[in-house]
Formats: sequence, C-alpha cells, structure tokens
Amino acid sequence: MDKLVIQGGTRLEGTITASGSKNSSLPIIAATLLTGKSPFQLHRIPDLKDIATFRSLLHHLGAESTFADGILEISTQKVQSARAPYELVKKMRASIYVLGPLLARFGHAEVSLPGGCAFGPRPIDLHLMAMERLGATITIKTGFIEATTNGKRLRGGQIDFPVSSVGATGNALMAAALAEGTTTITNAAAEPEIEALCHFLVAMGSPITGIGTTTLAIEGQPTLQPVAFNNVFDRIEAGTLLAAAAITGGSITLNDTEPEQMQAVLEAFSQAGCTVSTNGNSISLESPRTLQPVNITAEPYPAFPTDMQAQWMALMTQAKGTSLITDHIYHERFNHIPELNRLGAHIDITSNQAIVHGPQHLSGTKVMSTDLRASASLVLAGLVAEGTTEVLRVYHLDRGYERIEEKLCRLGARIERQKYDEFS
Repeated sequence: MDKLVIQGGTRLEGTITASGSKNSSLPIIAATLLTGKSPFQLHRIPDLKDIATFRSLLHHLGAESTFADGILEISTQKVQSARAPYELVKKMRASIYVLGPLLARFGHAEVSLPGGCAFGPRPIDLHLMAMERLGATITIKTGFIEATTNGKRLRGGQIDFPVSSVGATGNALMAAALAEGTTTITNAAAEPEIEALCHFLVAMGSPITGIGTTTLAIEGQPTLQPVAFNNVFDRIEAGTLLAAAAITGGSITLNDTEPEQMQAVLEAFSQAGCTVSTNGNSISLESPRTLQPVNITAEPYPAFPTDMQAQWMALMTQAKGTSLITDHIYHERFNHIPELNRLGAHIDITSNQAIVHGPQHLSGTKVMSTDLRASASLVLAGLVAEGTTEVLRVYHLDRGYERIEEKLCRLGARIERQKYDEFS
C-alpha cells in the first residue's frame, strides 16, 4: 500500500496545466455503450484509478480500449453482455452509469448495487425512477438491479427530479438518447460535467436543448454514431491546487481551465484575501500575508461544490478567525475532521456544519485517508504542517487526482510516495 510522506513548510509557486475531469470522463465513457459502432476517441482523459476501474468494467461487458497520453480509444462493437457484476461495481459508485446505456441499447440490464466512498447514504432511487419514467420495469433481486423494457424500445417521458442529482441526470440523459420521442428533465443537474455529457451526446447525434440549465430536453434517436471528443478540465483538481498555493502562502497559475466554471470557488478565495485573476483559460492566485475566514455552503452548481468542502476546511485552519462550513449535499461528509484535528486543527461539528477555528499551528503526524476529497484535505494540511506528515491509504487519492504529488513537487513541495505495510 502507498503513503505520501510530506515535509511541510515550503511555499508553492509556479505554473501547472489542469488535468481532464474525472467526473465528466466516467459518464462519457459509459455513453460509448449506446452504440455498437466504433471506434470512439476521447481526448484529455486523466490517468486515474477510477478510469482504470471503469475500463475494466467495460472490458468485462465486451468492449475493447487502449489508453495512452490522455487519449482513450474505445470500441463497443463486441459488447454483448448487459450484466455488470458486484466484483467490479463495488469498487466505485459511478459504475451505476452503465445502467442507462445498457438498458437503452439492449432492452435489459443487470447492474449490481454500487459501492464507493464510505460517507453518508447516497441512494440510487432517482436513477431507478428515471428509468421507470422512460418505460422500464425495475426489480431488485439478490443485490442486483434488474431493468427491462419488456421487449420494447424505451419511450420519451417527463422526468421531474425532487432533488438535483448529477449521477441520475447523467443516467437519464444516456437512456433517453435512444428512447423513442423527446424526454424532458426538470431540476436536472447543471454541473459542467453534465454539460460535457450533453455535448458528447449531441455530437453522437441526439439533439439536446437547455444545456447548462436545470431543464433539459433530449430527442431520442434510433441509432447513434461514434465520435472524437475533447474532455473538459477538472475544476476540483484546479481548486485543490489553488488551495495548495493559498495554504502555503504561495502563488500559482493554472492553464487550460474554464474560469467561469469556478466562479463560486474563485470568489471564496478572493474573500479569503487571495489575489485572483483570470486571463483567457488561465487562473492565477497569490496568497495574502493573512488569510481571512470565509463561510461556505456546499450546494449544487453553480454554488460552492461539495467536492471542494474538505480542501476548503484545511485552508481555513490557517485563516485568522472562525469560519463555518456547511454541506447541504452530503451531511456526513466530515470524516476528515478527526484527522485534521490530529494534525492540530481545532474543528467542531454540529449536524451538517463544521466550525473551524483558526489560525492553528499544525504539526506533522500520521493520518488516515477515508475518502477521495478527505485525502486531498490531509495533503493540503501536510503542506503547511511543521515536520513530517504521513498520509496513509492514498489509493483514495489516486482515484481522482492524476499524480498530484508530482504536480505539487513541480511547484516546490517536498513529497515522496512510499510503500508501507498497514498491519506492521
């Protein structure tokens, strides 16, 4: 097992190119299952554990793929199985994305109930409701979702989500792309990753209106075409790197971004006293002498993203004053707090709100990653902690960050990846 060993106290500065987005890559890869025509060529795909896991799932279904230098080529021509087994699905919740395209293409699908990060309940009810609105019959047996169109083609329908869900919106869009007629989705997720999926489906031949809004209408087609497609940047990785510069009193420029997709995060950095500027597709940040406390609330896009909540909490441990961090998406996404407190932070929890008291002097020690974004928060804290911090179980980190320790080292951080025996 790997750990990151961080020597804290180094100011980060320099220029980095943002990676492609994991959260858009996964539904786009799943959408290739909508057609047996080949091949697809997907550009700017990050080299991540989750991407490898998802490729393994598609290979099990019969797909073939090659991946090199950020280019993923996929052929789904030989896909015949519509059964996604527990052994693969348990590794990540995003495996549920295959439900919509398999059901739409084959008229039936069997997908194991998913696994993923261990924080809070994240039910799949909305995914199943969307499939039923399109005419599918759903049953759950022995840990599997069994979906069927009863020998018919899915039909367009009205899908009204009671709450915004990125995953359910993506699954609904993919299923509707092959449905007969038009499907309208209200209270749809408007995240940039859903925008990217919409543009991918449009390129494949399924017209969509309302892209970028919470009301989407997609006109299903009998067949779709393979395409070449450029993925969008990873706004969460970008935010994490900006936070790394801010927490160390440094400065950074990120290239190949879309600043308008990060307005809530950039505004929070500005309120914290950072100097933030944009130039085309670049974002620059310079940290102030004294960070100011900023209250944030994690809510659906375009508000502050839940995937940046843990990193912002690490940053606020160094702000002069008290900050409140509220998460309305996942109320229990605070597993990183005990580990941050082990480093010397002073963070209290009340319901779905964290109270961060700063500034606190952090001291290096061993800490344990519990999920993807928690891992990132511990790395950020380690960058500013005195002495040596060891972040264990970084396989969580590898799920969503493309060699982040290498990027941080290019900015001046002192980080080594080492092997360790968890039970020694």
